Formats: sequence, structure tokens, C-alpha cells
Amino acid sequence: MARGWESKSVEDQQADAAEKPGPQRVAMTPLEAARQRELESLRLSRQNILQQLERAHDPRHRRMLEEALAEMEHRMDSAKRQV
Repeated sequence: MARGWESKSVEDQQADAAEKPGPQRVAMTPLEAARQRELESLRLSRQNILQQLERAHDPRHRRMLEEALAEMEHRMDSAKRQV
């Protein structure tokens, strides 16, 4: 009995969600979508570099990561200007 009640509740929730308009998504051109994906990829790479930098102890490794971080931020700035 309880299982049927839960299923009905889920059905009701899905029906309510289908009736309510969600946030409008702006249609992007393929070029805009590619740029957006590139920015997201750069952002994730930057986050990864920052996490590695927090754990790095070797000065040479830290320097390499700092250079990679600077390059990543430069690429992100360039990509943002293109959007």
C-alpha cells in the first residue's frame, strides 16, 4: 500500500513539474556552445591546478603549477573576451 502511495506521489510531482514552466534557456549557436564548453573546461582545469598546488611541497613542482595556473588564467581571459 505504501509503495503505491509513493508511486502516485512521484507521478503527481512529475505532472506538476511538467505543467510549470521552467527557466527559459537561451538558444546558443554552435560557436557559442563550443566557447561555453571551452570556458567550463578551462575553469575545471584551473580548479584542478589549484587543488594540486595546495598539496605540492616540492618548489619545482609548485613553480610548474604556478606557471600552469598563470597560463590557464590567461587562456580563460582570452576565451571570455571572445564570448
